[in-house]
Amino acid sequence: MHRIAKRRAHTCAWLATVLFTTSLTAHAVIVRGSVRDPLGRAIPSARVQLIRGTQVVASTVTLPDGTYEIRSADDGRFLLLASAQAFAVQVSDPFYGRPLDVVSRDLQLTINPVRSEITVTATGVPTAIEQTSGSVTLIPMQDLSTRVDISQELRLQPGVSVVQTGQYGGATSLFVRGGNSDANKVVIDDVPANDVGGVFDFGTVSSTAVRALESHRGPDSVLYGTDARAGVVRFETPHGTSIRPILTYSGDAGNLHTWRNEATLSGTYGKADYYTAFSRFDSSNALANDRYYAATAAANLGYSFTGSTSIRGTVRNGVSATGLPGPYDFQGLTQVGKQGDQDTYISGVIDDTRRSGWHNSFRYIGARKREQSQQFASNGTPDGFGDYYGKVVTIKGANGTSATGSSIVGYDPFPTRYELVSNRNGLGYRTDYKFNEHFTVVGGFRFQDERGSYRYPVFGTNQQVGRSNYDYTLQMQGGIGHRLFYTLGGAIQRNSLYGTEGEPQLGLAYYAIQPGRGWFHGTRLRANFAKGVQEPNLSTQLSSLYASLQAIQDTADIARFHVSPIGAQRSRTYEGGISQNIYSDRAILHLTYFHSTYGRGIEYVSTSLYNQYFNQTLPAALYGFYLNSLSTQGQGIEAELQYQISQRLFVRAGYTYLDASVKQSFSTDALQALGGAATVNPKYPGIAIGVSSPLVGQRPFRRAPNTGFFVVQYTADKLSASLKGAVSSRSDDSTFIDAFSSSTFDNSLLLPNRNLACGFTKLDANVTYQLKPSVAIFTQAENLLNNQHIGAFGYPGLPLTVRAGVKVRFPRE
Repeated sequence: MHRIAKRRAHTCAWLATVLFTTSLTAHAVIVRGSVRDPLGRAIPSARVQLIRGTQVVASTVTLPDGTYEIRSADDGRFLLLASAQAFAVQVSDPFYGRPLDVVSRDLQLTINPVRSEITVTATGVPTAIEQTSGSVTLIPMQDLSTRVDISQELRLQPGVSVVQTGQYGGATSLFVRGGNSDANKVVIDDVPANDVGGVFDFGTVSSTAVRALESHRGPDSVLYGTDARAGVVRFETPHGTSIRPILTYSGDAGNLHTWRNEATLSGTYGKADYYTAFSRFDSSNALANDRYYAATAAANLGYSFTGSTSIRGTVRNGVSATGLPGPYDFQGLTQVGKQGDQDTYISGVIDDTRRSGWHNSFRYIGARKREQSQQFASNGTPDGFGDYYGKVVTIKGANGTSATGSSIVGYDPFPTRYELVSNRNGLGYRTDYKFNEHFTVVGGFRFQDERGSYRYPVFGTNQQVGRSNYDYTLQMQGGIGHRLFYTLGGAIQRNSLYGTEGEPQLGLAYYAIQPGRGWFHGTRLRANFAKGVQEPNLSTQLSSLYASLQAIQDTADIARFHVSPIGAQRSRTYEGGISQNIYSDRAILHLTYFHSTYGRGIEYVSTSLYNQYFNQTLPAALYGFYLNSLSTQGQGIEAELQYQISQRLFVRAGYTYLDASVKQSFSTDALQALGGAATVNPKYPGIAIGVSSPLVGQRPFRRAPNTGFFVVQYTADKLSASLKGAVSSRSDDSTFIDAFSSSTFDNSLLLPNRNLACGFTKLDANVTYQLKPSVAIFTQAENLLNNQHIGAFGYPGLPLTVRAGVKVRFPRE
């Protein structure tokens, strides 16, 4: 009897254990996924740990096919840590999980000591750079940690030119592969941030609350719609990840009456995560009447209903004001003016991932942009006829030409002002489904309602326009045999202004030699083809030939000359390249050839030239208008080298050769066909000058044929430092002084365009030292060579600036 009772007791204990274990399993969070290398190959026997807070709550190893499954009875915020022999450790982004949730998380390990990079911009879904065919540069958050804005880091990539008009707060433009500065799509938390028609000023964008910055060179209208004609710049607001609230503060000051304060608060609370930030920057700049300030506030709030369904809202608001001193080198004085910008971007998204891996997101986007500019009474010298002139100056071009005189700086003493408003509301749906490791489909639909207005009270102008646009996208991507990777997609866009446009895209990447140990193990060949489209901006739409005739109710000439609304601007890009891993992946060399054409561009045409060329007579009320009559192209070579010299020393450098030219221009072609004379400075007879735009055969303005950069970064336990340089050759440009606008009523202040703007070398340096786990001191120096010819021609750039400050974190890490 005693044995039977004992046996029964053991049986009951065993059953209780089974039931308890089964109950834990049934009420556990399950995390599934795979661990693979950058080419998508399975990594067996990799160790995967599930971490909650600072504790490892579960662990497992991957199966021969690289898959894993890990369970925990705990709920809350988790992250995964994966490691394998001969690979670097990988830590996942944090995620929320609760009992009964099934969460999918794939991890990628790399043997490459150079940064392992994941891009979203090129494909629409997180993809290893090694599997893409596009040209993408990723700028991590730490590279912006001592910067005031993002524009200086954008210089440090191949294929681009960054031009700032003046100093802090001056309009800053990005030219990609010879394209116009307004041909780039900028998205902030997937909210289109451009003005209607593509214009975006990088000079007022603070580095505050920027998690990661991606720059894609080449059209990407399939994924991002209109305005992605030359490239895409995308950045995100950080998420809260820590279990406890984290408060950080950064404060610094420097010369030119410069100071900056920044504070962030982030963390998680149960199913919610939060991140908030605020900063303010002030500087007097180095010119009179050019004070600048910018205040930035941002928030990112998320809530996870389950481990696979969440809702998130982001908002970013920027308010800035700057003086408008004008081209000091051309006037010898600073004008009295002010420009204010108020920009707000709002995003709300519901995100859901099914157990099958089917991912869906529904998004609302909103943008409110307002620019106000006011030029106060001119401080030039009046001539008694309502014109005001600057001082007598000598303008010196980098091409050896020069001009001496004074030019008009204003008319009449009363103030002038204008206001430009660009508003957007939109809804979007994005879906992607991964059938297997070799085939993924991405699709979507977008609807955007755009509203803009232009107000110029002096002339009684109050023009308003509205557009309702939508597009459908479909893209397929994947790989074959872990050697060949492909992207094939297309989009159909319906714009209420220019109608329906289609944009295809095809990309291929092939590993002739797969990565591995050795000097030259890892050879990737790339090829890419894409088309892009861009909608006209507000001013060109309102001042187009069609709109101008409509404004004066001249429907007869619209019908007579078959005038249609201004249309879409288009682009087409071919590129091919090779990426070579060197010395067991310690270094990577990228070489790319690109050929881009930009057709149906918009240019200004005078009515008199139009009438003369077509032997027609448009109404005298039209002084000029805009047409789709400009065509340019750019081709060249990009080279970039990344080298991890040691664990602490990293070097990156690049060079771009750009051959850009104007192929077609109505103004130039019509003038030559009529035997007319181009604008000429009598001091330089026989040299045709493009006053406001380049002539056919010339380079587009402000796109240097030779540019380069280098970055040297040193990182130790407490000390980190970097030296960064951007180099540019001379570029074509103009003084933009109107014909016959000098005090002598001639063209003596116009200079030949070729190589007019100076080349430059801009050196920046920063050092950060960790005094305590919660306290660091830093310094940031800009323009160490004190070169003031870095900006647009005629606008002195910032001299040497130095800022020093402290960063504090509560609680300490």
